[in-house]
Order: sequence, then C-alpha cells, then structure tokens
Amino acid sequence: MNPQRLYGILKRPHVTEKVTRLGMRSNQYCFVVAKDATKKEVQNAVEQIFDVVVDNVTTVNVKGKPVSRALRRLPSGNRKNWKKAYVRLREGERIDLTKEIR
Repeated sequence: MNPQRLYGILKRPHVTEKVTRLGMRSNQYCFVVAKDATKKEVQNAVEQIFDVVVDNVTTVNVKGKPVSRALRRLPSGNRKNWKKAYVRLREGERIDLTKEIR
C-alpha cells in the first residue's frame, strides 16, 4: 500500500469513556478514519503502523449534528459527517496511543 495513503487512512485515535472501557474489556481501539477507507485498508494500516495483529474491524458512519448559531447571528448548519473504526486486536496485543508516530 502507498505510504501516503497508509497514513491518510488513520486520522487520529478517538478516545472516550466508552472506548476506554472497550479497550479494557475486549481489547478494542477506536480511530477516526477517512470516509472512503474500507475495513481491509483500516486493518492493513493499523497492522503496519502499530506492528500488531488485527482480529476484527467494524466501521461506523457518524452523521454530523445540527448546530445552532443564534447568538452570533449566523445561519444554522450541520457539523461534518465522519467515519470511525473499532479495531479489535488479537489476544495479548496492545497499542500505546501515547507514543508519537513518525
């Protein structure tokens, strides 16, 4: 896979309370990914960047929420749509999200 595309697929980790619980219980991590990324591309990107073995990938298209800007007298609109991927790693594998990726 093209290295430029590889780093374009994973945009950033998505860290919330829910994802933290998933990580502790079932060894899952969540990433914000490119809208056109496939499950296979996400799997390859995580395996190559973090040097782990991926067991399963689930993707979710998130619809942008409506935004009201009444106080600033701007027109109302919507936040952007985005895509996230839940990545389950094989037993015994871990990702350190605090280290810098180069």
